[in-house]
Amino acid sequence: MIFVALTASLIACNSKPENPNAPEININFTIYPNTLEYQELNAVGGWMYVTAPLPSYGIIIYRYNIDEFRAYERQAPNSPHACPDNRLYVELPYVIDSCMDYKYSILDGSLIEGSGYPLIQYFTQFDGSALRVYN
Repeated sequence: MIFVALTASLIACNSKPENPNAPEININFTIYPNTLEYQELNAVGGWMYVTAPLPSYGIIIYRYNIDEFRAYERQAPNSPHACPDNRLYVELPYVIDSCMDYKYSILDGSLIEGSGYPLIQYFTQFDGSALRVYN
């Protein structure tokens, strides 16, 4: 019984609170980052903006290493409606929220300057050719 209680408390401590500002949307698409259409993603450290269905503001895709990608929502995770049409933008190695003057790491989405939630991140799955982005 003690083991169950201890395990449950450890799991609760490690879980991140869900961001109430995250758009309620189904993200599920595939791109081919090794093609000319996505040439910005051909090299490690490359990034680009990709459109997504509303209410998403779009997605930032970043090539973390040869086999891994990161995908972040362009909607500001903290006070997303503080400025009209406030989209995050990339200024390597950061993702910037110019409305709130916040900075996030493009490497892991963590908040570097400001207070609140990290970037809203989507799952990625890469098979060497196709990159699936989903939630």
